Amino acid sequence: MRPVTTLLVLTTLPDRPSAEALAGELVDARLAACVNVLAPCHSVYRWQEAVETASEIPLLIKTSSERYAALEAAIRQRHPYELPEIIALPVVAGLPDYLAWVAAATGAPDDLQDTPQ
Repeated sequence: MRPVTTLLVLTTLPDRPSAEALAGELVDARLAACVNVLAPCHSVYRWQEAVETASEIPLLIKTSSERYAALEAAIRQRHPYELPEIIALPVVAGLPDYLAWVAAATGAPDDLQDTPQ
């Protein structure tokens, strides 16, 4: 069995209402311990052989490695983009109590600790 690690998952949504809705659903389903809904950003990217621009809302999603597959599936199911950005970065260091809280908040309900964010 692989050890549980904390992941920081990045995605972007086209507008604040869809970003806030997804954030709430992920936390409610215990797929994420916390989701930061950031200020709009300006994205420049190549899509279907054309350079595109868009205003997007970035999300920073804190989760555990054991919940990643379900988190990715939930984002794909709810995301309005044909090909959503979903990038997971391992957290290599952090406040131990915070990392334990992320693991507990994305685990079974009786594992949840009331550690502040």
